Amino acid sequence: MEEVVIVGAGIAGLATALALKRVGIRALVLEKAECLRTTGSALNLFPNAWIALDALGVSHKLTPLYPPLTTGSITDVSTGAVRQISLTREGPRPVHRKKLLEALAEELPPDSIRFSSQLASIETEQLHSAKDTASLAVVHLKDGTTIKSKVLIGCDGLHSVVAEWLGLSAPIHSGRSAARGLSVFPQGHGLGSSVQQFLDVGKRAGVVPLNDNEVYWFITCQGIKKEKSSGDHRTYDPSTIQKEVLEHHAPNFPSIYLDVVRHSDLCSLSWAPLMLRNPWNIVVGNVSRGNVTVVGDAMHPMTPDLGQGGCCALEDAVVLGRHIGNSFLANGKSVVAEEVARALGAYVKERKWRAAGLVTASYVSGWVQQSGRNWWRQLLRVVFYSYLFVVLARGVNFDCGKLPIAKAEEGEVEAESSKLD
Repeated sequence: MEEVVIVGAGIAGLATALALKRVGIRALVLEKAECLRTTGSALNLFPNAWIALDALGVSHKLTPLYPPLTTGSITDVSTGAVRQISLTREGPRPVHRKKLLEALAEELPPDSIRFSSQLASIETEQLHSAKDTASLAVVHLKDGTTIKSKVLIGCDGLHSVVAEWLGLSAPIHSGRSAARGLSVFPQGHGLGSSVQQFLDVGKRAGVVPLNDNEVYWFITCQGIKKEKSSGDHRTYDPSTIQKEVLEHHAPNFPSIYLDVVRHSDLCSLSWAPLMLRNPWNIVVGNVSRGNVTVVGDAMHPMTPDLGQGGCCALEDAVVLGRHIGNSFLANGKSVVAEEVARALGAYVKERKWRAAGLVTASYVSGWVQQSGRNWWRQLLRVVFYSYLFVVLARGVNFDCGKLPIAKAEEGEVEAESSKLD
């Protein structure tokens, strides 16, 4: 019997477990892999993510390692035209995914994560007690273990078993796929802190310096590459990915981009279709049912065009931690299943429109940037970069608020539950 069970030890799962720890609730995290998975190499964290990491109490571990990006450029590959862009003082900071996961996991008790624990099925069981008449979530693992909990939170990613149990529709293909990798320059790459993007018909690529010696790169293309699939794992021979990018997808790209791809650490390379959940399904679907809900990609998988997938997951964790924490503290530091169900409903109400908006904005952003060269599409691109992109960019400054604080010495609750203006 557990108070809270979280399925998945990715960014969403670890951040949610940490948010709950901060308010005094222990959560058991079930991870099907044998260790923390670091697929993805790196990701950009925008100001909204750093606000969430501040609330979780881990931002100080990462900010000294990763300076913000200060400048950038967008190159039209066919014409050679370059548009310079200036980023704000609080620009995005690219971070190693592994470092982010470790920073979150280090704050949890040693026995918080149970590895090699693959979810097989979910059911509910009625709870009858003097204080509570709600239901328990019962999870069955493939090794035969059964675990009961008052709260079940699905952070199990794109192909979420918990989301499927809730009745959310399966993610859909965006019509594009992406290759990503990390390149290493032992003598230094000389790119400074400038992010560079390259646009061509149906393609968008970029190089993002992580530090003086490492560069994260990506390319997104129209069409979906056939892959060998095993569950939700998609594997390719890394050298084949590198060759495909250099010879078929970006042979006419500037030499600076090709040089970065050639310096790839082959172990870091990945290729996958870009998926998203129908935004309307997030708004009207069952994102929670009783004492079960979902967070991160399990709730709102989105394309990477605005760099908000991981950022939004961190926001989710803080908001969910705030609502559950307020319920926990208001009930004498007790997880009351019936009250938690209301807290989950409040979490969904607060998050669904923002999540659906980001999914939509990310998809539209990618479609516009990779559209063809018809005059009307070129005009749309000009309008996008001149006006719409500025509006969309404001969303990266979103403040998800803080976690509630208990005044233990007085037995009172100071609930900082309202979002900051």
